Amino acid sequence: MEARRQYRHARTVVPLLAVLVAMSGLVYYSVPLYRLFCQVTGFGGTTQQARVAPGAVSARVFTIRFNADVSPNLPWKVQPVVRRYTLRAGARKLALYRARNVSNRAVSGTSSFNVTPAKAGRYFVKIACFCFTRQELAAGQIEDMPVTFFIDPAILEDRNLDDVTTITLSYTFFRASPLKAGKLAAAGRANGTVKLASKRTYP
Repeated sequence: MEARRQYRHARTVVPLLAVLVAMSGLVYYSVPLYRLFCQVTGFGGTTQQARVAPGAVSARVFTIRFNADVSPNLPWKVQPVVRRYTLRAGARKLALYRARNVSNRAVSGTSSFNVTPAKAGRYFVKIACFCFTRQELAAGQIEDMPVTFFIDPAILEDRNLDDVTTITLSYTFFRASPLKAGKLAAAGRANGTVKLASKRTYP
């Protein structure tokens, strides 16, 4: 009888432990899995990344609008240098966001981004962007921060995007902990970023 009780107990406990382990793994990997899902599908306006623009440029023209919001805890003023461009799908474009540190000390910032309409996210592709790493501005410094992008010509094959003529790229800037110059440069090289606060090098 004792052996049977232990066997029944084991049959109950083992599945429960397996469920707990599975749930713990799901919680641990939920964020990276969600991020990967967004990057692959463009869900929520998540943009894509590529090393180069395609060779072919389509006849279809899009209006690209630019927007910037700044968190109250970041003493920066940020705005797009040019608020809108028109370009053809497949054409590479460089846009600039001008940031000014209005405080009396060096401040590091980082940014999140998305595009609207959200369904266009999977076709908005960045080649290089200041947003891949955090940026640091000295007191009073003004810097033009570049983003190089294109609209994937595959958008022409998606009937769900036939009604899209205007795409808005939005950034929200937040305060970040400062990085040493060497680490910032290394991070920029690793991510293909084309700008440092002390040196401008555009693609």
